[in-house]
Amino acid sequence: MVCKETCESKVIAFNLCGHGYFDMQSYINYFNGKIQNLDYSKEDLQKALENVPVVV
Repeated sequence: MVCKETCESKVIAFNLCGHGYFDMQSYINYFNGKIQNLDYSKEDLQKALENVPVVV
C-alpha cells in the first residue's frame, strides 16, 4: 500500500524448490503445528557444516 502511495517499485521474491507439493505440505504441517523443532548441539552443528563449501 505504501509503495502505491509513494510510487515506489518493490519486489517480493518467493521461491519454491523442487516439486511444489512437497513445499506446500511443509507449510501446511508448519501452520498446523506438526513440525517438531530439533535442537542440535554446537558439536553436531559444526560437524554438519564441515563439508559446506565457502562461496565468495
